[in-house]
Amino acid sequence: MADDDYVYDEVTGEWRPAPEIAAEAAAGQVVRDSAGTVLADGDQVTVIKDLKVKGTSTVLKQGTLIKSIRLTDNPDEVDCRHDAIKGLVLRTEFLRKR
Repeated sequence: MADDDYVYDEVTGEWRPAPEIAAEAAAGQVVRDSAGTVLADGDQVTVIKDLKVKGTSTVLKQGTLIKSIRLTDNPDEVDCRHDAIKGLVLRTEFLRKR
């Protein structure tokens, strides 16, 4: 690839330089929230939709703040803790970085 090649990134909806995309792919999986923002360990996220938690009668309401997330091997899931629920795993499609 030449340095002036650009590739359309469907996740972010932007045209990005091809070497930048190749570097991200070589570095490993990039975890993104519902808006396409890159997530990292320790970030704070907000729930964008009411979510029923399997195995409990608890519902995480829209706007609930989740502190100190941990990335997992699956780029579509993050491990986190909430006051009412320990060992919670949430899908990134329902989260937005704060």
